[in-house]
Order: sequence, then structure tokens, then C-alpha cells
Amino acid sequence: MRHETRICILTLGIAIAVIAASPKAALASDGECGAPDAPCTLEGGEYYVALPEAPDEPPAVIWLHGYGRSGKAMIQNSAYVDPFIRRGYAVIMPSGQPSINNKDLDWGVADGYDLARDDVAFIDAVRADVVERFGIDPSRILIAGFSRGGSMVWDIACQAPELAKGFAAAAGAFWEPMTTECDAPVHLFHVHGFKDRMVPFEGRQLTWEGVEFNQGNVMKGVDVWRRENACLGSAENSFGDDDSMQKDWMDCEAGSIRLKVTKGGHGVPEGWRDAVLDWFEALP
Repeated sequence: MRHETRICILTLGIAIAVIAASPKAALASDGECGAPDAPCTLEGGEYYVALPEAPDEPPAVIWLHGYGRSGKAMIQNSAYVDPFIRRGYAVIMPSGQPSINNKDLDWGVADGYDLARDDVAFIDAVRADVVERFGIDPSRILIAGFSRGGSMVWDIACQAPELAKGFAAAAGAFWEPMTTECDAPVHLFHVHGFKDRMVPFEGRQLTWEGVEFNQGNVMKGVDVWRRENACLGSAENSFGDDDSMQKDWMDCEAGSIRLKVTKGGHGVPEGWRDAVLDWFEALP
């Protein structure tokens, strides 16, 4: 094992028991806090936690999974958990809610169709609970996500920017009908694959379960943030060794925007998590 972590997943009303486990999320024995079948439960949902061997009040990443996944599945996925744990971050994995097919888990993204749960309020409740229960540093929280989870990150950043120091999304942005203004400036890091056909960079129309949806154009969404952050000047442009293209809007009245476009498809690029933490730790 490269390192040890503590996985702690609790139900309301029971004491927190900390266990040592491998990065592959070895489970606690029956009755102990830590098994993925014993989530932290809140009104309307649940979440899972992986804790690093770190001092009190660690920083945290609240990770929002893609469509059809779950917090339970993601907390056991070392590819998602390990890069954050290695850097001393707690990892919080909430589960989405039933989609319009009432089967797959999804997020209540602002896309013209209302699911049962208000997911901005739910993530607010998750954040408050982990701060109280696990001693997370509330000033060092990153909310990040992939695909529909990434779109939910954009909505949370827009509607409740106070919930995190920074927001990072991969392959998911605003849907239509797109907002034209948000509550306050934010620090946002967005990455998108140029060849993404599931969530095309330019957006698309699709029909799901008989309901029409429109994925938003990423650049149209970025312009919402440029106006909100008051950074309408030219971006600083750079290119990565992986042929990625990056635009940084740093000369803003408040907040900042980083947009990275890779040559890949729908996915989380290799090394993205460490790149996001480097960016997050450099924020003012």
C-alpha cells in the first residue's frame, strides 16, 4: 500500500469510530463506523467520507459523481479518492437523487426539469454536517464534480458561492435555460474534452425519457462568469505538453476563471486532480 487512510462513514446519532484502511477502502467490521453500507444520512439523502491521516481541521473535497453513479460507489474508487487523500484532503462523496426514470441517480441541475430534491440546499446541508462531525476546515473546501456532477458544481457556484473557496468541474457546465447572472464572483476551474460527444463543448439538444433537454454551450457559460467576476479582458493563454489549451482570467475584480480544453473525450483527464489541488492551494 502506498499510504493508509481512514474511511469513516457514519449514521446520525452514533459515535464516530476511526479505522485504518488501505486506499482501496477496506471496510470496517460489523458495527463499526466505516462500511459503505452505513452512510451518513441527512434529510433527503446520504454521503460518504474518507479521512486522511492529517492534523485536525483538514481541507476537504466534496465530489459530485456523474449520472448513474453513487457516493457509495465513488468512495470505493481509489482512482478518485487517492489523489486527494495523498494531499491531506478529506473526501466527501454525496449521492445524487433518483432521476426522471426513478432509477438512476442524478443531480437536480437547473435544466428546466425539477427533480424532487433541492440539491443546492442538500449540498449545503452536507457541508454543514461534515464541518461539525469531522472537524473539516470550512475555509478550505473545494466542491468538484464530473459530467452531471460538474454541472451541479456550476449551479452551486452560481446559487450558493459561499459554500466553497473554489469550484472545479470536468465535462459538465450550465444547461439551458441558462442563467444570465449569479449571486457572487467565484474561483472556477473547468476542464472539457474537445472530442466530448456526451457533453459537447458547444452544447446540444437531447431527449431523455420523453423530455427535451439542452446542454449549454461552455463558452456561453464562461461568459456568465466573466461578467460576474468582472474579468472581461483577454485571457492569459498557455499550452500543455499533452496538447491541451488553457485560458486564465486572473485580472478580475473578484474571483478567477481557468478553462482547460483537452484533446480527449468525455472523462476526467489524467493528472487533473493534482492540477486542481495545485490551483486551489494557490488561490488568494
